[in-house]
Amino acid sequence: MSTPRTLASLLVCCVMLVLASGCAVGAGSALAAGRTSVSSVSSVSSASTTVTDTVTDTVTSTVAAGTPVLVTSQTTPPAGGYRLDAEQVLAIASRSRVVKAELRRHRHAEAYEYTKGYPEWQVSWFSDQKPQKELVQVYVDDETGKVTQAWTGFQVAWTMARGYNGAFGRSVNDWFIWIPLCLLFVAPFIPWRRRPTLLHLDLLMLLGFSISLAFFNHAEIGISVPLVYPFLLYLLARMLALGLGRGIPREPLRTIVPIPWLAVAIVFLMAFRIGLNVLNSNVIDVGYAGVIGATKLIHGQPLYGHWPPDNAYGDTYGPVSYFFYVPFRLIFGWSGTWDSLPAAHAAAIFFDVITLGGLFLVGRRLKGSALGILLAYGWAAYPFTLFTLSSNTNDALVAAMVTYALLAITSAPARGVFGALAGLTKFAPFALAPLLLRGIGQRPDRRQILQYCAAFALVVVICMVPVLVKHDLHSFWHDSIAYQSDRVTPFSIYGLWGGLGFLQHLLQGAAVALALVVAVLPGRRGAMHVAAFGAAVLIALQLTVNYWLYPYIVWFFPLVLVALFASHPEPGQHLYAAWDAVDEQPAPASTPTMPSVASWSTPPPSSS
Repeated sequence: MSTPRTLASLLVCCVMLVLASGCAVGAGSALAAGRTSVSSVSSVSSASTTVTDTVTDTVTSTVAAGTPVLVTSQTTPPAGGYRLDAEQVLAIASRSRVVKAELRRHRHAEAYEYTKGYPEWQVSWFSDQKPQKELVQVYVDDETGKVTQAWTGFQVAWTMARGYNGAFGRSVNDWFIWIPLCLLFVAPFIPWRRRPTLLHLDLLMLLGFSISLAFFNHAEIGISVPLVYPFLLYLLARMLALGLGRGIPREPLRTIVPIPWLAVAIVFLMAFRIGLNVLNSNVIDVGYAGVIGATKLIHGQPLYGHWPPDNAYGDTYGPVSYFFYVPFRLIFGWSGTWDSLPAAHAAAIFFDVITLGGLFLVGRRLKGSALGILLAYGWAAYPFTLFTLSSNTNDALVAAMVTYALLAITSAPARGVFGALAGLTKFAPFALAPLLLRGIGQRPDRRQILQYCAAFALVVVICMVPVLVKHDLHSFWHDSIAYQSDRVTPFSIYGLWGGLGFLQHLLQGAAVALALVVAVLPGRRGAMHVAAFGAAVLIALQLTVNYWLYPYIVWFFPLVLVALFASHPEPGQHLYAAWDAVDEQPAPASTPTMPSVASWSTPPPSSS
């Protein structure tokens, strides 16, 4: 059986596993037991943007999930098995070094005691101004009489900034999973007996986000947040350089592993990814929001506004995000609570599989099956795609829409359709609209422009029908666009450090200018130019936003892979052959055949 057919069979099996996984999640208790609820859209503390030191006491490894209940009696232990009273708990919490340091700065802060479900207590100090700001949050264990957690600054309101073990993706963060994936990602390209090239630096920079994630997982957001930017800036510069014809690889892309072996590796990697999702992953609020939104669509309710309290800000995404959850919601149902959410697991696996399949098709169209397998392998082995999958977010759906827009780059109406779908998933990909309008080859004529704009506008109108029919436009704007642009978070340098408003607005203007300029220059281009410039636009946009998290890497990752891998010349081609091609006539799906694999895995023979 040929390798393309083998990979096609794999994709079919993966789709079948999507359906089976949802059933397994719904039936099993592994995901339901000890579920960690993490809100990535928690209400933002109005405290100073200067982040204070956190957690000098022992930190527990799970989120205290109970709802705080204010204690009314200071001297009587609450019902439910508590042995301590509020006065005793306050005295214990006040001995914390974190509390002492904060109270030296806020001497008139007021303390309130809460129970959070036996044996957990919570003591919070609020400022004496109106409205009150929560300054310190301390957890006390009733059984041991010890402080288990103490938080200040942004980490009071943003529980996701506390480094709770496995809060995002559970076991995917364990070193014995993460480090082997990093090694697998670079292993086929190790320069065995050859001099390293710029590609090897590129791959290491893609893995460099792991350093930031390690600090994030240890609640060190003062370090993790700024550490993201050097890697984003490098990739931005690299993609712009490639798009402009700089830093083009001089040699064919070679691997130390034969391409058919990588196809087999994809099978095992996908089986591992799906198995880990089913057995040891969690659904954060993003995936939960998809299930809620799908339920609203099924029952004909307004999509935006009036969301349940445990995910009150879940209506912050585009309507396409919720549309894609509808079939999985219909198949697997929903209990109405934040349970194991099998529909969200199945949807996340589906997004992952179709992105991998799209990358294979893009590579096969550009240079044949060998490149398609390499691109698919890159997606399957990259640890941050697994991080996204194990967190069961909708970010891989953005990656899928962007990938299929690149696949459809020769058709103005098709790229208009996928461009609109990508934009109405999480809004940021709307920045690709000018680039997709431009397309490849020479500049588009009037007919192509009209086709693109008509398809783009038609998809936008169709996707917005549930909003327009329910007269929900105001809630849509307020809860998504306005909310995303106005909120202050500690997950960017602008919110973490403060005082960078002018710089942020300047960079936002530069990002918009970049999105327009790459639609014009250079005058003649191919699909690889589009991939490089598209990745640069998305990275530039991410450099300017108030809120950034690691799943956002997958938005631009497929385009980066295509630009890096496809830019290498074939054996025997001159240096710029691969990059100068404008792909006006895409390579047939059947070429190159697998006998050309040897040229990818071994150096070409020297000429006499």
